[in-house]
Amino acid sequence: MRILIIGAGDIGFHLGKHLCAENHDVTMIDSDARKVHRVQEQLDAFVLEGSGSSFRQLQEAGIEQMEVVAALSNNDEVNLLACRLAKKVGVPLTLARVRNPEFTEPDFILSLTELGVDHIIHPELEIAVAVSQLVNQSSATYIVEFEGGKIQVLGVRLDRNSPLIDTPLINVTGYADEHLRIVAVDRNHRTLIPDGTTVLEQGDKVFAVCEQDYVSDFLRLAGKRDKPVSNAIIFGGGLVSRYIAERVEHKMNIKIIESDEEKAHKLACVLPNTLVIHGDGTDLELLKSEGLDDMDAFIAVTGNDENNIISSLTALHLDVPQVIAQINKVEYLSVTPTIGLDTVVSKQLLTVNAVRHLIQREITDIASPPGMDAQLVEFVANSQSKITRKPLRKIKFPRNAIIGAIIRGEDVIIPHGETQVQPGDKMIVFTLPEAMLKVDRLIGK
Repeated sequence: MRILIIGAGDIGFHLGKHLCAENHDVTMIDSDARKVHRVQEQLDAFVLEGSGSSFRQLQEAGIEQMEVVAALSNNDEVNLLACRLAKKVGVPLTLARVRNPEFTEPDFILSLTELGVDHIIHPELEIAVAVSQLVNQSSATYIVEFEGGKIQVLGVRLDRNSPLIDTPLINVTGYADEHLRIVAVDRNHRTLIPDGTTVLEQGDKVFAVCEQDYVSDFLRLAGKRDKPVSNAIIFGGGLVSRYIAERVEHKMNIKIIESDEEKAHKLACVLPNTLVIHGDGTDLELLKSEGLDDMDAFIAVTGNDENNIISSLTALHLDVPQVIAQINKVEYLSVTPTIGLDTVVSKQLLTVNAVRHLIQREITDIASPPGMDAQLVEFVANSQSKITRKPLRKIKFPRNAIIGAIIRGEDVIIPHGETQVQPGDKMIVFTLPEAMLKVDRLIGK
């Protein structure tokens, strides 16, 4: 597929990296020479130094031949204009990264069609949704939903009282019943795809596919007791904090700490049920005076990774039950577990996953757990898929991949050896990178 990416910042760069690895024909354009050089040095993509708002430069990038234009620069207006120009020359699919909430409000004067945008990507909203899900399920370090929440994939660190520990999974009641399936284990920063002989250890992070009503069963297996969050502090007063508070302030007490006085005042005006404090969220005395050690959750979502990390470590030191940190640099994700930060969210990963989901045709959803070189993918089987021809026990399914669940109409199926996939079935697959192509060949045409 021929794809043009406008903007080679962190989000555009990492999207380009994934798409190049999937053998798409990728072109990128950015006005920053340093970002252009980075792409030239590291990606197998054609890149131009120029502006996404210049039709002449877009023509030079070959916009008329593109199948997808993903406008992901830091400038809303450039992104929207690039999509409008793309639609004018017949590009089938346009995606625009937009930060200004005004463009996405229902009563905005221009429709998406008039803007020339098929889909709007809002990174700050993606993070807010992810954080809200984690707050609602406070024992989990990772949550992603499929089928509108009917299926959930949860990541949990095993406590010492978990019945999963020191016993082959096949002997654990509830390990692979008809409602949930453990699909991955993160042990010492190495990802394992388990089978019935796998023996789990204390400290393992395990991922399970669960029907919505059986999430509590998985948490019990992991040795967890989910405690509702009643009081939380959010560090950072940007759009992410606003969106989080709008989603949860009706059911819990929220304090937001913001160092910029003007930003704090504006936030207080739009969040009447949230206490907004002007101060430094890395100041231990301030955090203690605001009752951090009595909080159920601490959420650090500033634009500065170092501040998020320092404040989150402070919250962990004070034994706050749930600590969530936004990490903006993808390179940091692999090291955060080593310093005790289990629950992190990444703007880059969430946005890249959202864009890839919209670009892919056979794949309906994509998620990547932070810090893991693995993917959760929802495939759809068709009448020509090899996987539909035999029961699963007779299918040579890739070793480093596992089907966690099958959605057939309104039914959710946790598959076993005698299960046979049917055309139209959706399959939630957890796969390591080396198995992705084999899975695609098995399920695709």
